[in-house]
Amino acid sequence: MNHSRSARVGVIGGGIRGGMFARALQENPDAELVAICDRSPAVLSTMVDQLGVPGYASTEELLAAHPELTAVVIATPDFAHREAAVLSARAGLDLMIEKPLATEVGDARAILDAAAESGSRIMVGFENRWNVRYSSVRDRLVAEGDPRISAQIIHLNDTVFVPTEMLSWSAKSSPAWFLMPHSLDLACWIGRTRPVSVYAVGARDRLTEAGIDTWDRVNAIFTMADGSHVALNSSWVLPESMPSVFDFRYEIQAADRVVHIDGADDGVIDYGAERGQLVQSAVHERGGRIQGVPIDMVSDFVRLVRGEEVEVPDAHDGLLITAAIEAVHTALETGQVVEISV
Repeated sequence: MNHSRSARVGVIGGGIRGGMFARALQENPDAELVAICDRSPAVLSTMVDQLGVPGYASTEELLAAHPELTAVVIATPDFAHREAAVLSARAGLDLMIEKPLATEVGDARAILDAAAESGSRIMVGFENRWNVRYSSVRDRLVAEGDPRISAQIIHLNDTVFVPTEMLSWSAKSSPAWFLMPHSLDLACWIGRTRPVSVYAVGARDRLTEAGIDTWDRVNAIFTMADGSHVALNSSWVLPESMPSVFDFRYEIQAADRVVHIDGADDGVIDYGAERGQLVQSAVHERGGRIQGVPIDMVSDFVRLVRGEEVEVPDAHDGLLITAAIEAVHTALETGQVVEISV
């Protein structure tokens, strides 16, 4: 195939993820980082200085100034994806949108509708699909004829540092919105199934007392289309003495096997004077270039934009997960089992 379409990309959102994606694009020989966008003047100024590309305060300004763009990466806070995505899709650009696609089904559908009208392609940033720990398990199960999975149990938690210090917008999110999209997408992808209903419980104590009006923890049990069950447990209040800012433990149960995956432990612990810390290698530098799982994801987005055939999580995967996590919150509020339909 002649990959004649250029990957001229803008990044919307200059936070931790947006900055990482921008650098990955700038270091990719098949892509051109054209410009960046962020509503914060301080963040924008820092990004412009670091990357040496033009910066804009709004998506409208970015699109108007750069008609040569062929794609954008959207890394705004979770609840703020709709405006940037719809405007970019209407401009005919391909989109990589950080997970979740949106935090309301109405927003997700608006993004899909805009993309369908213009022909834009959407990739959702469920980055764990690029992590060999999970992809190798999926490949093994597929190669062995998809042995029937009866249950998947996933613990994905953060220390209290994340909602109280790392995120300025945690009151507009929850452990379910911030963490469960990763877990549930993996369960659907590895299990090759989809959720049809959910029951959930949770607690609101510590964060509410700290002035952050959101859930401390959420525990959700999904019934899947194949009759299996997926239990997701996510907390935002683990102690900061934990050896990593996140805790990720995954168990797959089938008739003749159990698979355990530890997603947080890369096998290196640095014991300091006060405590041990897990040394993470999912993102690292080698020879002055950024490497790792989310960088591989960005590389596949560039390939997609250039016209290559690449298997990636798409808008419909994103819509399904948004609908499912929205159902989790409905179940939390009502105490009822909630059907999931998209």
